[in-house]
Amino acid sequence: MNKKEIYDFLDEKGISYEATEHKAVYNMDEWAEIDLPYPEDNAKNLFVRDKKKRNYYLITVRGDKRVDLKAFRNAHGTKPLSFASGDDLFDIMKLEPGSVTPLGLLNDDEIRVEFYLDKSFLERNARIGCHPNDNTATVWLNVKDLLDLIEEHGNAVHIVEI
Repeated sequence: MNKKEIYDFLDEKGISYEATEHKAVYNMDEWAEIDLPYPEDNAKNLFVRDKKKRNYYLITVRGDKRVDLKAFRNAHGTKPLSFASGDDLFDIMKLEPGSVTPLGLLNDDEIRVEFYLDKSFLERNARIGCHPNDNTATVWLNVKDLLDLIEEHGNAVHIVEI
């Protein structure tokens, strides 16, 4: 699904969301430069894999949080992790680098990616901001709605402290 298809899909599902269109952003530093309505709820996404490319993970945390992959590995019993390539990202989630998002899991036709969401997103207002499969916009929606979509699609979802 591309950006328009994501918007249409959310509308069809009756999911309430707010979209903010903006210039293309490729990292958190660039994201911090744009005027967003809910910057405290923006998501940072890491698409990682094990050495043999058998297991892929999408790790989503708040934008200001750092992820220690070694600590993540130890906490969740994975093999050593490294960032997946742009080719893997496109082959699995049909996304370009800079556009990694939990909504990209809806393009994971083979259900290869496990989703790990930092539990802090379920606190306060339970809102998350993520790209609609395109880095020229941010979609703000309820975390539970996002999790329901991903679970309905079939990807494993883990709510954890990261």
